[in-house]
Amino acid sequence: MSWLEILVVIAIIGFVIYQQLAGQLVQGKRLIVLPAVVTVIGFLNLSGHHLGPADIMWLIVGAAGSVAIGLAFGLITRLGSRHGVLWAKMPLRGLWLWVALVAWRVLIMVLAAHTGAHVAASTTPLFLTLGLNRLAQAAVIIPRAMRAGIPFAPEKDGSTFLSDRFSGHDRDTSRRH
Repeated sequence: MSWLEILVVIAIIGFVIYQQLAGQLVQGKRLIVLPAVVTVIGFLNLSGHHLGPADIMWLIVGAAGSVAIGLAFGLITRLGSRHGVLWAKMPLRGLWLWVALVAWRVLIMVLAAHTGAHVAASTTPLFLTLGLNRLAQAAVIIPRAMRAGIPFAPEKDGSTFLSDRFSGHDRDTSRRH
């Protein structure tokens, strides 16, 4: 991973933290698509490297911890309705989860380095672990929003993600029309 990519990761994290603390309207596609793109970039970054068994083990362990922390993000995020659509805000204590995420990644890097897992010990998996973390958060927020009956904010094109789930229409019925 180049220094430019590391700066991009830092910028993404800074932007996400700012948005989470300030609170924001939640667009469903953005909640899913951006983390999915970051995750795919992370997988592509790994594809150019020879991964030994130790690398694979530490990548899996690192990803599992990132996912667990992402689930915690989803649980502590405050959800509500603003202007009739989903609003999310991370409480200040959520910064501890960001500290945990960074500490987890550093711990994985140190342990991986001691076992000769050079790829897992490098910055190469940063996009992968960050993307998985954000997808895990989305995996908790989406069902919470659906249970609360709060629709997602409209996308730029005016459509609303999973709008059929919030309008009371049966999905199969809406497909027939």
